[in-house]
Amino acid sequence: MDTTWLRLAPGDVRTERLQAEQEGRQIEPLLESFEDLGAEGRPVEEVASQVYQEAVAKLLDTVQRAPMREDYPYDEPSDLEPIRDRRRAGPGLADAVTADALLDRLRGAWAGRCAGCLLGKPVEGWRRDRMYGYLRDLDRFPLDRYFEADVPEEVKNKYQVDPSNPGFIENVEAMPEDDDTNYTVTGLAVVRTHGPDFSSEDVADFWLRNIPLLHTCTAERIAYRNVATMVLPSESASFRNPYREWIGAQIRADAFGYLNPGDPAAAAEWAWRDARLSHIKNGIYGEMWAAATIAAAFCTDDPKEAMLAGLAQIPENSRLVQSIDKVIEWHEAGVAFDDASERVHAEWDEHRGHDWCHTISNAMIVAIGLLWGEGDFALSICRSVQPCFDTDCNGATVGSIMGALLGYDALPEPWLSPMKDTLITGVAGYHRVKISEMAELTQSMIAGGG
Repeated sequence: MDTTWLRLAPGDVRTERLQAEQEGRQIEPLLESFEDLGAEGRPVEEVASQVYQEAVAKLLDTVQRAPMREDYPYDEPSDLEPIRDRRRAGPGLADAVTADALLDRLRGAWAGRCAGCLLGKPVEGWRRDRMYGYLRDLDRFPLDRYFEADVPEEVKNKYQVDPSNPGFIENVEAMPEDDDTNYTVTGLAVVRTHGPDFSSEDVADFWLRNIPLLHTCTAERIAYRNVATMVLPSESASFRNPYREWIGAQIRADAFGYLNPGDPAAAAEWAWRDARLSHIKNGIYGEMWAAATIAAAFCTDDPKEAMLAGLAQIPENSRLVQSIDKVIEWHEAGVAFDDASERVHAEWDEHRGHDWCHTISNAMIVAIGLLWGEGDFALSICRSVQPCFDTDCNGATVGSIMGALLGYDALPEPWLSPMKDTLITGVAGYHRVKISEMAELTQSMIAGGG
């Protein structure tokens, strides 16, 4: 049995060091252990040994007991009431659309999420030199349509194009399975199963019963393993989990926004219940912000207004809010799209896994896609994927928000037709579903109270 994806490794140690530093822990006494256990080049047999695994586990446990720095400038609680106490005021929103208009926007949100995810799926993990080189060699930079595998052999070899990747447009006969859409269906199914008062424990129970362990990644896989061994929420989020502020919770937000159209506060609270299973602090805030932004999108056609309504649901003095505020300031100052993207790359190193997959770096890219997308669906999802980082996640989130803002009937047909209104998932009971029927189900759950 290959246990590679279930054990701790030197990369996890290096990630934990960055995570602990960024969340404000005093880890100076632990630096020697971090250097030793996080050293690259350790033999596989040594990493797999009980001695190494126990040493890393002990280090991770010690980090959780390390005090916070006295000079730490942020105020980032993980419990709901302190989060609410630290919010700022948001924009006044119009009433959410209803009836046929609501269904159109729900269809737009579901289809938009799938389209944005599909755009980023074949290049997930590509860094800028690879993506930009591929696009420029094909004379199709900047990005303006789905990625293709049917390219000249020299391009295919140069950029290691895998023609079997289900995200390349030649292979698409439905929206292929992806964790970004699996979690959208999961969120809806959790509420359908347990009702609007679902708990974090209900989410954990649903995962264990309906999602295969190896269909989860990073923070979710560790949380899954934790609850399976009786480490329950919210401890499941921080127990030996170096990924506790990565993007995983942010991509689970959408159903909670869909089910609370026009009510960002409720959407954020539902997202909090989901996120605390696997994440803390900005990992939680990312899901709350995305859910609240989506909920607000049913009340406006202005992406910035929706974003501000989302930001009003999380602590003002947090790294996430301050980072997105900075992106908004760039836009207001007239910074060009390419320059805004470059500024994110200057702060976050795409070649380092922690930076590439962190909530904040990717939320900044989502904000760029929404603000520099000029209210246009295609431009928005392209400008959320082109900067790289977690391409399918960011494309999916921006596609979801823009779909809710614009509605299905306003989305360009070339972005919809390849999926044939069909979504494939790894969630039990929803393995092959119609995207339009998922929107109809969502509307019926709103009308029925969850």
